[in-house]
Amino acid sequence: MASFEITGGTKLKGELIPQGAKNEALQILCAVLLTPEPVIIKNIPNIIDVNKLIDLLNDLGVLVTKIDSTTYRFEAKDVKIDFLDTDDFKKKASALRGSIMIIGPLLARFGKAKMPKPGGDKIGRRRLDTHFIGLQKLGAEFNYDAGDYFYNIETKGLKGCYMLLDEASVTGTANVVMAAVLAEGKTTIYNAACEPYLQQLCTMLNQMGANITGVGSNLLHIEGVKELKGTEHTILPDMIEIGSFIGMAAMTESEITIKNCRIDMLGIIPNVFQRLGIKMEFRGDDIFIPSQSSYEIETFIDGSIMTIADQIWPGFTPDLLSIVLVVATQAKGSVLIHQKMFESRLFFVDKLIDMGAQIILCDPHRATVIGLNKQMPLRGISMSSPDIRAGQALLIAAMSAQGKSIIHNIEQIDRGYQNIDTRLNALGAKIKRLS
Repeated sequence: MASFEITGGTKLKGELIPQGAKNEALQILCAVLLTPEPVIIKNIPNIIDVNKLIDLLNDLGVLVTKIDSTTYRFEAKDVKIDFLDTDDFKKKASALRGSIMIIGPLLARFGKAKMPKPGGDKIGRRRLDTHFIGLQKLGAEFNYDAGDYFYNIETKGLKGCYMLLDEASVTGTANVVMAAVLAEGKTTIYNAACEPYLQQLCTMLNQMGANITGVGSNLLHIEGVKELKGTEHTILPDMIEIGSFIGMAAMTESEITIKNCRIDMLGIIPNVFQRLGIKMEFRGDDIFIPSQSSYEIETFIDGSIMTIADQIWPGFTPDLLSIVLVVATQAKGSVLIHQKMFESRLFFVDKLIDMGAQIILCDPHRATVIGLNKQMPLRGISMSSPDIRAGQALLIAAMSAQGKSIIHNIEQIDRGYQNIDTRLNALGAKIKRLS
């Protein structure tokens, strides 16, 4: 198990280029299974979760060729469907939650799929009902073996239908869309997720010959086609990393330029950080964050305390609430953080409290943060990263704290952030990776 040793209180200066979007990459990589023709994907992030999925695709018989550091060629013409019955598949797929999205493509193209209960962050209940109910409505037969935690799905032929998803699950929508593009007839999906990741997936599928309309809305119409062809696709910059860099700059009083952000796809993310009092300038497609000695949280128009909550897109993404919370600890003013989706995601605040933050954990979903206006800097402590996003939030806290901090279990951070220590050290951070 590796750790980070962070010497806090250092200001950073320079430019950062965000990695490719992790959440988009996991969907796009699964979509290569829909065609036997070559698919070239650019801007793939070099992170643990994505690399595990590429390895799994290779084991399934997909011919994987690395063209350069961020570009791969995939050719799924000789998929080994029998690999799903092996212990090796069970071990690898259960270690990666993103592997759940191979089900839709395999079901559409080969008529069957299997999946062990997937892993991922321990942030609360993460049910899979939306995936399987949607696939059942398309004509799949589903069975869950509680003895070995295996999901078995088969079909004699998928047929389009109307469905109203019980929740706007991003991965659930992606799985159903990937199955529906090769189903017979028309599929209508209402209450579909419409995150940029899903928009990118639909755009790529249309380039491959699919017929999807309504992209960017929560009402998708899909006319099934017989087959899909190959294509080239470029993954968006990671909006979660962009938000993390904005928060980090404010916490550490750093002057940072975040390059090539695709600002048009960031939704209200910049606005939420601006409401925390963080100044920023949009320079073309770059975001410039000036050094700030202080930043003040806005109130609502009637003067009441600001509430920042996760919402379905185009609302605020839940993956950035951990960052917003830690940034608020050094702001002037107070804010209520409401994490609606996952009941265990706020439990990392006990570590921030140990560092000197003023936080009241109201219940598993809500925390009130009383900003210290940088009058009482956080202090370095030893802690452990519980999940990807909390790990990054704790890293930001440690970079702003007085003294040294140790963060254990940084494999969690490496799952979602590419060479984060090397990239930040190049701007002046003091982060040492310990084995």
